[in-house]
Amino acid sequence: MKGLLVKDGFVFDPMNNVAGEKMDIAICNGKIVEKIDNCGVIDASGMTVMPGGVDLHSHIAGSKVNSGRLLRPEDHYKDVERKTPVTRSGVGYSIPSTFTTGYRYARMGWTTVMDPAMAPLKAKHTHEELNDTPILDKGSYPLLGSNWFVLEHLRAKEYKDAAAYVAWIMRATKGYAIKLVNPGGLEAWGFGRNVRDIDDPVPNFDITPREIIQGLCKVNQLLSMPHTIHVHTNNLGKPGNYTATLETMKSVENLANNGKPNIHLTHCQFSAFAGEDWRSFRSGSEEIAKYVNDHTHVTLDLGQIVFTNTTTMTADGPFQFILYQMTGNKWVNNDVEIETSSGIVPFQYKRKNYVHAIQWTIGLELALQIRDPWKVFITTDHPNAGPFTAYPRIVAWLMSRKARDEIMKKINKKARARALLPSIDREYTLDEIAIATRAGQAKILGLENKGHLGMGADADIAIYNINPEKKDLASNPKAIRRAFSNAAYTIKAGEIVVKDGEITKSVVGRTYWTNVKASPSLLEIEPELQEVFEEYYTVKFDNYIVPNHHLSAANPITVEGRV
Repeated sequence: MKGLLVKDGFVFDPMNNVAGEKMDIAICNGKIVEKIDNCGVIDASGMTVMPGGVDLHSHIAGSKVNSGRLLRPEDHYKDVERKTPVTRSGVGYSIPSTFTTGYRYARMGWTTVMDPAMAPLKAKHTHEELNDTPILDKGSYPLLGSNWFVLEHLRAKEYKDAAAYVAWIMRATKGYAIKLVNPGGLEAWGFGRNVRDIDDPVPNFDITPREIIQGLCKVNQLLSMPHTIHVHTNNLGKPGNYTATLETMKSVENLANNGKPNIHLTHCQFSAFAGEDWRSFRSGSEEIAKYVNDHTHVTLDLGQIVFTNTTTMTADGPFQFILYQMTGNKWVNNDVEIETSSGIVPFQYKRKNYVHAIQWTIGLELALQIRDPWKVFITTDHPNAGPFTAYPRIVAWLMSRKARDEIMKKINKKARARALLPSIDREYTLDEIAIATRAGQAKILGLENKGHLGMGADADIAIYNINPEKKDLASNPKAIRRAFSNAAYTIKAGEIVVKDGEITKSVVGRTYWTNVKASPSLLEIEPELQEVFEEYYTVKFDNYIVPNHHLSAANPITVEGRV
């Protein structure tokens, strides 16, 4: 039996209502236990102990990510991860290679990361890269908001048939959650078009984005999926789009079950734009935050931008085409047969650019105005708003008004004058940071053994060199950023994988997928699907399915569907 004791640390475990209590954490065989004898000891005196970080939205794997790596050699040659006796070599910056991705997350104390956009047709590629990503537990969300099978069933209001297909897709692709990107708009993009708003019919299907969102929300509930529908809204990245975001949240209000969340809006900063055009562009964060504060069925993550050179990539092909036209940068755009699209454009966020500066304020305004930290989570929509390695910087901004004010002094003057952010005094506590970066994300994902340090939880632990007894942490944002950049220890499944910011051991993480038990049996719908595959797909049915052995360490989560 492998044992380890984390001794005398200040523990922040929000799921168990522990907020800075000095205590020991006992570990045996990769799990948290009540007590243990004859074990190794980590002296965490004067340090902060949290569950391992959880990221519910980070583009780390798959064909789109790999295309981005190929598109941007300049992103890599100045940022090299050298081989050590423990680690493999790799490259960064905004699109790190697989090994580098695992190492850099682990150095910050993150242990679970979900890739949010998997084209079902390219699921095998996605899982090959997830297999290649060390240390982290992970999973991926199949893109279903413009899938022909889904659209046809929803148009006919055949929700049980749609649910049977989605259950099959989760099994066939080893997917975790239902992802919608610009619902219906990606199908329109196959014909060089887009949808104008949430009630604009999708060409050739006579169904609106509103009906797609509502339909897949019903499907999600029928299948008892562990995570809510995960939605990238229509009109993302366009002035005035906050109204579409409000309508998206309102569209599933009446489907809420006992006030539980039934929709997650991802990288909401990009969907909280007000103004008629770029000249009148302003923040719509106040309106979004007010709605979220008044309702219990919505969660969101930030998509917080950082001022840096990065790579934008999304299944939202029409948005990426607009971005290419605006910037003139090199680009990639793709249509995945009957399923989805994608686009990639290099991009640089600049402090002195008015629009970029307002975007920076929007994300922070959302986080600081939404009162309940269980509703809003830290992400950068890696790499779209910046690389995930910026998380320590964002933690410092949220914990320290001083840190925010230092950036405010450097941004575009017009943006500074119009921003709501300077009027907000709130500063996150370490407990709220633990919610926004681990507990809240694990809870909304339905990962019962993640994000907490209770008995039986996975022994994924981050230890940071921050002493919460020291008064006014907010006055020293550099210390906050330094601590979260290089964890004193990261423990993965009970094993020390990071010490003082250095990788000490590389372990194999698990891949989560949702195994829906449903009636009719998923095997019963396969003959019908095989016929359609012959007509519409360029691949054979049997070659489409991801077999169990394709995952190096599969961890299915079984749920009982009501189909």
